[in-house]
Amino acid sequence: MIIGFLSLEIYLPYSHSLKDKRKRLYSLKNRLKKKYNVAFAELDFQDKWQRTKIGMVTLNNQKRIMESLFNKILADAEENIDGQIIDHQIEYY
Repeated sequence: MIIGFLSLEIYLPYSHSLKDKRKRLYSLKNRLKKKYNVAFAELDFQDKWQRTKIGMVTLNNQKRIMESLFNKILADAEENIDGQIIDHQIEYY
């Protein structure tokens, strides 16, 4: 069993408060959880209202399948987030 971890650091220029940021993240979280069946958490920058770091985790027996899934998630997030992805990392355990 392989555990795949994807982290995204995101800049949200149109977010004007922590409440606004969390609303935008909630929308993204629900979309990705439903569409790709991944666990989701905000990892860093909880007190900054225009920046966040989120993480997603999934399990599978094949690394190739997870690579494909993470690439789809990354493309989906770039297309649907009201901001810019600054950095991303993919790790396998």
